[in-house]
Amino acid sequence: MSQQQKTLLPLGAALMAGGLSISAFAAEGSESSEAAVLPTIKVQTSAEEQDGYRATATRVGKKLQDPHDIPQAVTTITNQFMEDYQASSLRDALRHVAGLSFNAAEGGRSGDNMMLRGFYTFGDMYLDGIRDTAQYNREIFYMEQVDVLRGAGAMMFGRGQAGGVINQVSKAPHIGDRGKITGSVGMYGYYEMTGDFNKQITDTIAIRFNGMKRTEDSWRKNPAADDRASLDRDGFAISAGIGLNTANEFILSHIRTTTNDKPDFGVSFDATTRRPQERFPAKYYWGTNSNFDKSTVNITTASFTHRFSPDSEWRTQLRYGDYERSYWARTPSLTVAPNIGGTICTPNCNGGPTRAMDYETLAIQTDYNKKFQLFGMNHEFLAGAEYLNEDGFRHSLQNFGGTTAANPPLYRPYEINSAGNPVDFKSRTYAVYMQDTIEFIPKWKLTLGGRRDEMKAIYSNTLSPRLRYGEWSTRGALSYHFSDQSHFYVAYSDSFSPTADLYQLNVAPLPPERSQVKEVGAKWLLFEGDLALRAALYRADKQWERNTDLESTASVLTRKRRTDGIELEMAGRITPNWEVFSGFTVMDSEVRKVAVNVNPNTGALTSGNPAYEGERSRNTPPYTFNLWTTYKLPYGWRVGGGVEVKGKRYAYNPSGAGPIPTLPGETEFHPNTAPSYMRWDAMVAYEQPKWAVRLNVQNVFNKLYYDAVYDNGGFVIPGQRRRAIMTAEYRF
Repeated sequence: MSQQQKTLLPLGAALMAGGLSISAFAAEGSESSEAAVLPTIKVQTSAEEQDGYRATATRVGKKLQDPHDIPQAVTTITNQFMEDYQASSLRDALRHVAGLSFNAAEGGRSGDNMMLRGFYTFGDMYLDGIRDTAQYNREIFYMEQVDVLRGAGAMMFGRGQAGGVINQVSKAPHIGDRGKITGSVGMYGYYEMTGDFNKQITDTIAIRFNGMKRTEDSWRKNPAADDRASLDRDGFAISAGIGLNTANEFILSHIRTTTNDKPDFGVSFDATTRRPQERFPAKYYWGTNSNFDKSTVNITTASFTHRFSPDSEWRTQLRYGDYERSYWARTPSLTVAPNIGGTICTPNCNGGPTRAMDYETLAIQTDYNKKFQLFGMNHEFLAGAEYLNEDGFRHSLQNFGGTTAANPPLYRPYEINSAGNPVDFKSRTYAVYMQDTIEFIPKWKLTLGGRRDEMKAIYSNTLSPRLRYGEWSTRGALSYHFSDQSHFYVAYSDSFSPTADLYQLNVAPLPPERSQVKEVGAKWLLFEGDLALRAALYRADKQWERNTDLESTASVLTRKRRTDGIELEMAGRITPNWEVFSGFTVMDSEVRKVAVNVNPNTGALTSGNPAYEGERSRNTPPYTFNLWTTYKLPYGWRVGGGVEVKGKRYAYNPSGAGPIPTLPGETEFHPNTAPSYMRWDAMVAYEQPKWAVRLNVQNVFNKLYYDAVYDNGGFVIPGQRRRAIMTAEYRF
């Protein structure tokens, strides 16, 4: 696509949505301004209205509601929590979500790549309810909160995994003038500046601007080159709202972020111990300043909401996204120490993973919801439709150097390899969905919903260039509201996932991924709603689990996999001065049936080693625990601290027909294993109405732990060592 087309497309999207808005306002031209305003409609969209750690509003259920009322496990990371914890990125913000673990660049998927309840989430990332599956590192300076909806969410969001949905909620313009500037400095070259400015133009028009610049170095260093892994990121988000808090509300926004990082692929596993290697210190980094991870993300969204009444709303969003990225990383070695050229030659020099990617999306989504009575029963009705156009391209980079120590490999950003075949696809998805929640007798509600997705994709794969799926996803739940403060539910949801940008094709088509989740849960509100408690017991099954890598020769990882688990969570205020956010989960995950794959050349079927059946799944810790709490002291002081705990995580490839991984000389299953860890953090702040200063100490006891796991088994990435960050904040 030409640069001119890229520029015109988001502009055209804005004009189309703007035309909708202008037409709606013109239709009201004969009415008085008083008639246009609906004072009884309370729209709660800003983070400032959701102070503290207990969220009271979310759209993760496709309509604005209290998470307490959703018959499914929901965790919300609020803006206040992200600030107190000194979260800089989406990864930091999600660190305290129970049952979540981090992956490391599977299939070239360097970026935000998490596991939830033991299942991938890379196809289940959303921004304001619209799919956001591009491979990039997401920032949080423009986010008011992050909602995590556990379980198969395809009925509401479309094709998806069994673990759940991660929905980022961007900051929106609001009535009233408000501004905030923050500056942070810390160890290992940490520096960050952010700004959040909202300006009211008229009684119903406002604009909002958020900006960010951050740099930081890693504690890991190449001792020969004196080079470190590093982050260098910036961005801005600007939005304008017209008709705010009226019957017709139009919001136009644009987000742009850029990165210029030096990527870190961690340390290798040692096959003799099945643990992270100890031949070289964990502080060693195998890359150099020649490596790069550059990206540019542009997302333009137009949103129009028409409120027929306080109980009836129609919302339409139009979005264009362009995600460009290129990187060259250096993988670690078990036998070769880091050197000034960042080369590993045995005898030829391995250049390391390279990528150039361009991913474009155009999405239109419309939702209608209404509360009404019929046959003496209360109904909460939802209906919607969605169109998604995806255009993806990725390829390796051209080597402008050689393959020897004297002439090592050399790559440049976005310089595409002239050899080999790129992975290219175009996909279109059409969907319609409908759901109704019926209070059939007082305090009892039945939720039933269904969604139909039709997807057509064209690939660059010459063996099987086309993919077409038409699938149903369903959702059902029975809720009992004993009181306004208690909610008990039994829920079922399923989904499918043939996402075009995730999977290569086979000579013979195989069924799509299917997921089913059964969940029993309870939610309570204590202390007049200030503290939310929840508990959930679930079983999640996945069939025909696909590989993350389009370039893999085996697309199916397992034929059936299961996670049984229990989750406990607490969020909110125990007293007016005491805030807490905590979660605990136990997960029993196993491979139930091994993979069946099609040979891409002969079409012959091959099966994984049946010895994998019954073994624990990859990167699924048997338990996680998180706690973060703060307490207000007299005279403006506030202190806080917390702990993050994860059990052992396995890394192996379950689809192979070869021997299972073992320790040398043994026969018992023993894959590469990232050890369990416990990390403590602390905070102290002095706060005044207009300004505040805060000191965060991350990893207080300087624990060496391993944060992210390459789940095929190659390497593991060490987490942050002790780091102190001082932040100053000014509000006006």
